[in-house]
Amino acid sequence: MDVKCDSDEAVRTRAACYCFSEFSDADFLLWDMDTFVKNKLHEWGLSKWIPNFEDEEINEQSFYLLDDGLIHQLIPKGGPRMIFKGKLKLLKETQNPPSNQEVVAAPPPEDKSMTPPPSFLEMVDSPPSATQTPPTPQEMLYSPPPVPSTSDRDDTGKRLLDPKEETPRKRQCVISPDSFSESVIRAGVRHTIDFVTEKLQNKDNTRLNAFLKDKIKDLMTEKRELVGVFGKTGAGKSSLINAVIEEKELLPSGDVDACTSVMIKLEANMDTPRYEAHIEFITPEEWKDELWSMENVLDEHDDDYSATKEKISALYEQDWKEISNGMDNKYFKEIPEFLQSRKKIIKCDSAKELAAKCVKYTRNDSNVEKCKELKRQYWPLVKCVTLRVPGNDLLQHVTIVDLPGTGDRNKSRDKMWKEIVGNCSTVWIVTETTRATAEKEPWEILENASSLMGNGGECQHIHFICTKSDQINDSDFKSRDEVRNRVLERNEKAKHGVMKQFSKENEIKKHFSDDSFKVFTVSSKEFLKNKYLERDETEIPQLQNFLKDLNDSHSETLNYVSGARGILSLIQGTRCMEVAGKKAEVYKELEEKMRDELDKVKKSVEEAHSAFESHLAEGVEESLRLCDKTMKSILEPPRTKGSSFHKILKYVVQNNGAYKSKKGKPKNLNEKLSSHLTDSIDAEFKKTFPNESNSGPFKNVIKEFSLNTETLIQKYDDVKLQLTFLKTEEDKLKLQLHKIVRDRKKKIYSSLTDTIEANMKTCYDEAKEICGPGSLLKMREIILTHVHGTRNTMFEMAKKNMLTQLDALKGEILKKLEETLMESIELALKTDSDSFPDVSGELNIVTKYYTHLEGRPEERPGPSN
Repeated sequence: MDVKCDSDEAVRTRAACYCFSEFSDADFLLWDMDTFVKNKLHEWGLSKWIPNFEDEEINEQSFYLLDDGLIHQLIPKGGPRMIFKGKLKLLKETQNPPSNQEVVAAPPPEDKSMTPPPSFLEMVDSPPSATQTPPTPQEMLYSPPPVPSTSDRDDTGKRLLDPKEETPRKRQCVISPDSFSESVIRAGVRHTIDFVTEKLQNKDNTRLNAFLKDKIKDLMTEKRELVGVFGKTGAGKSSLINAVIEEKELLPSGDVDACTSVMIKLEANMDTPRYEAHIEFITPEEWKDELWSMENVLDEHDDDYSATKEKISALYEQDWKEISNGMDNKYFKEIPEFLQSRKKIIKCDSAKELAAKCVKYTRNDSNVEKCKELKRQYWPLVKCVTLRVPGNDLLQHVTIVDLPGTGDRNKSRDKMWKEIVGNCSTVWIVTETTRATAEKEPWEILENASSLMGNGGECQHIHFICTKSDQINDSDFKSRDEVRNRVLERNEKAKHGVMKQFSKENEIKKHFSDDSFKVFTVSSKEFLKNKYLERDETEIPQLQNFLKDLNDSHSETLNYVSGARGILSLIQGTRCMEVAGKKAEVYKELEEKMRDELDKVKKSVEEAHSAFESHLAEGVEESLRLCDKTMKSILEPPRTKGSSFHKILKYVVQNNGAYKSKKGKPKNLNEKLSSHLTDSIDAEFKKTFPNESNSGPFKNVIKEFSLNTETLIQKYDDVKLQLTFLKTEEDKLKLQLHKIVRDRKKKIYSSLTDTIEANMKTCYDEAKEICGPGSLLKMREIILTHVHGTRNTMFEMAKKNMLTQLDALKGEILKKLEETLMESIELALKTDSDSFPDVSGELNIVTKYYTHLEGRPEERPGPSN
């Protein structure tokens, strides 16, 4: 009998728990119905109110039929009640309830001893009609198991028992796995694991039981990719993002007088159907520091003076010289969250409404008249704004970040900027098609951030996006086809020019290969109107497909189901008491294999250590040889007046060596001093820690690590369950190690500059105290004296610190591999317990879904983690 429930995802999720398996006992059915409501309340942070729902016997079906009166009774507190109503509304909009027919009074029940109520799967086959009352959980508890077909029933539809049977036979559900989406499969497996967890709660708190509970907690993972978007004002960033996520009015665009002044993150809101803005401010202490810097460091001749004046005018609506107390509460009445160091949240029903309310927090508008209309603006105080878009699938596992090009003078904003850029798996560089090769700024942005994205980050893809590709004088052409051909011809020329320019960018190519760099020529306008170009020719769909690939949760679902299968295999394997001899043999083989594999890992990491040690030795020599020249270029820059440089140097020492200018390239004295060290290892670092998804660190040694469990399964079939668990543990651990190495390699790479900065802090602190006549010369002298006195140890210390961190990473990798896997091996092969529940049915379900997912071809060859 086929179960047809394609139109009802909730029922499909529930049915997914039982596919390809015989029902074990009726308690499973009762548990499933009871926990739907509990799970939702847990998920929505409303666990406190579960007893009220139990008292009223609210089950899954009645859950969807709750009215305002009963909701008020169930959740008497206003705040939680509003949360519940919003979540319930979204749930109803995103999936149909199990049965949307009106429930009316049922006729008097028949004698239950003669006619049992329908079982769960019979309900799925034939949902209750409008004149039927759904069975209660108690009725379902005692309902007989379903049967293979209707051919063994009498004319009344009652089950005919085989004379040899004392009870009806159990049957298999024959739902095809293809009828379930991955989200449904994952939900079904999660329900199965939750059920098993409840069974484990009743067992003694043994080492194995605690181990299993920890493994279940570690199952849940969430994949989130960061896409960073760079581009100068007017390049079409906002229009591009709006078009790609198909939200025309979310980010304001088209105004040449305004620019985005803060980082803006875009994420999906999968909780409520409203648009939200979460505004994070800098701290009041940081704003005090900025006010001090404005008053004591800048003057009218500085590059950043006009930018600073704009900040003050935006926030205080007057010149900073007229402000007696910039921290007076009267300036922050509209944003008490700033003084309280907490987020401000704005919620709206439309993207347009949210955009209008967010302008004062995100945009620097240089149009004086518009500034007057906006009154006080708060973007100078904002650290980051996160816009949450309801139900946007492209943003479900992806965060798009609209980024300033070179960080920020504010320390916390600059720190966040660096973290985000370093965590981006993809970067979009946006410029106009007509200026793609001639414009210097996009290439400077890419060059300045390349080490942070490449060896110091995890960027796998750079997309150079040429916007406004449709902008052409169409009056010179007679037909639509002529315009189209001209646009496409120019687009190809632009792509060729950009690739040619990329081949010349040696600093960028130190971190990125040709394969990681792609060029797109897009038209947001044509994507919406299709006046001259077909939709695909605007290349917006290609970017959307790329985001879909990033969002693809196939690998995450497969990893989750695989982990669940491993846990169930271990539980079932502990019940096998009669294969102790085989387990001992397997244990010995695995122990020997573990030693061999650990030796391979150790050898590969030590080879990398030796290579880095050799390259860094050359870097130390080069740093010492060129130290005087480097210091001269920093402290006596050409074509810079003394008075102007005095302000810059004052700012540099105040910020421990860093200087961020609104115009020109950022300066960092520490990075300049460490540049010969980083140059010496760049090539080796890229080879040792590749960002490409098809390569692994340390010459793939972690990726290729294997206990050879699949071969052992063929040899020791009696211990198959335990070996299956160990295989899933090995796979999961290698993924964890990949993420650990990815994060640690960023710190290892930056350790060279960090060590220099720590060494230089002494002279920065001393130079901060200098003021009055001749202070420029005194600051220079303090810095030069410190460098000359410490350079023989400073560069060597940077080398030593990086190698020490590399050694620490080696130790962590080896320890995690050995301790984690040996604990798993010991518990799997040296522990028996017949007190654990029989989970053979659940294991059968999950195994079939794992096999199905493992063999399911992905729709697109997308990027992986």
